[in-house]
Amino acid sequence: MTPYPVIHNGGTLQLADLQPLSYQELGGILAPLLTRGCRLVTCFADPGPNDDFPLSIYTVVAEDAANRLAIFRAVGEQVLESLTPGCPQFHLFEREIGEQFGVVFKGHPWFKPVRFHAPWPGKTDAWNRDPARHPLAGDMEYFQVAGDEVHEVGVGPVHAGIIEPGHFRFQCYGEEVLHLEISLGYQHRGIERLLAGGPWPQTPYRIETAAGDTTIGHMTAYSMVVEALSRTTIPEKPAVIRALALELERLANHVGDIGALAGDVGFLPTSAYCGRLRGDYLNMTAAISGSRFGRGLVRPGGVLYDIDQDMAEQLRQTLAKVSAHTRGALNLFFETPSVLSRLEGVGKVSLQDAAALGMTGVAAKACGMDCDTRRHHSVARYRREYIDAVIESGGDVYARARVRQREIDQSISLVNQGLYKIPRGPLRMKPGKLAAESFAVTMVEGWRGPVVHAAVTDREGRISRYKIVDPSFFNWSGLAMALRNEQISDFPLCNKSFNLSYCGFDL
Repeated sequence: MTPYPVIHNGGTLQLADLQPLSYQELGGILAPLLTRGCRLVTCFADPGPNDDFPLSIYTVVAEDAANRLAIFRAVGEQVLESLTPGCPQFHLFEREIGEQFGVVFKGHPWFKPVRFHAPWPGKTDAWNRDPARHPLAGDMEYFQVAGDEVHEVGVGPVHAGIIEPGHFRFQCYGEEVLHLEISLGYQHRGIERLLAGGPWPQTPYRIETAAGDTTIGHMTAYSMVVEALSRTTIPEKPAVIRALALELERLANHVGDIGALAGDVGFLPTSAYCGRLRGDYLNMTAAISGSRFGRGLVRPGGVLYDIDQDMAEQLRQTLAKVSAHTRGALNLFFETPSVLSRLEGVGKVSLQDAAALGMTGVAAKACGMDCDTRRHHSVARYRREYIDAVIESGGDVYARARVRQREIDQSISLVNQGLYKIPRGPLRMKPGKLAAESFAVTMVEGWRGPVVHAAVTDREGRISRYKIVDPSFFNWSGLAMALRNEQISDFPLCNKSFNLSYCGFDL
């Protein structure tokens, strides 16, 4: 028996089963957990029906070796001692809670705004209305390095090309980057707040835009939350279709990312091929659902579109052609010495730093961390014996590219197997009412890494608090670490090797 509640991925707990801890008691329990291989996956505050202090601070820790999630509930007052100095994985979550609800975390080494967003409603509005505490996005004190010949370079928030906004502030000595600070929040849409009181008819459409290139990942995680709280078991057929859609999403994005890396180092054959091949994988998703990004495919209780035997055969034939071209383009890329010399040793992040920052997904696997949700917290059609660990040890641009290459091979195999085994049966079971005063959390291995959704329901069974953590939330800090002591000219290459989401962070 554990001294704290544990559930499996997609499980629920009654709020009454979560005995409140003090925030310092929480830190005392988590410090040893996080130093022996467990991972912080989400932490958020809920003011409850009175929208006032004390807050409930919910924390979820993944115990990968045991295939379970540990759930904690702490009491949050307006002033708390920060856990970040002993548990660095908390640094962004504490900043976020401070920004949303006015909690002051004493001793936090980097207590700044995260998203510069509008005030959270309720009795804490007086704090939130103070314009000094909620400046315009990017308007804050940046870390500065002093010294002769040290200079500062600002990039963004408006960038060349059609990409999302984000501000990068480099402290440089000559061409060497001493420090990079990343300021986001320009894409904040208040999605989590819009979900409160739901589920609403428009909720799925909002979830699908949390991070548009991870539509399937986020919508699957949301659907699993609703299914858990409504005690709905989906049929086998939609479970298979969801798994296939997730792997097609992974294929399209991984292939596109390697093409972008090829373009950045001036290797045009792979760049051109991957640009086309990404479209081929997107078109396979469109053949299923009518949307290249899979919008409208996944819904609570199952899926809305079928894959019959004829479509499965057509998809297999398409996959055979596209995968052969994919492997050819990637082999050319990874077998060219001039390409490898540009990737190897650039933008390194150590395993120790990755663990301390809570990095996850592709970026963490490239540093040597086995953190694949499909392996450790499997649901539906995924079983650990089907998913080999994809791990590289270099922590550099090359390692991040290699993880993608290996996952592409893995996903091609998974899609091919799945298309041969499409079961018969219904596509969807309609979920019932959500359980009252309950907590649910789900994890889905999106193409960047784990997509984590959690929900708290009120006494009527409506969502009182919904929390989304895209893998980019953790990994932007990893990008900043990757640039330390690198040449500033390597920033575009390092940035593409992470390829993080602005809107997935900003929400």
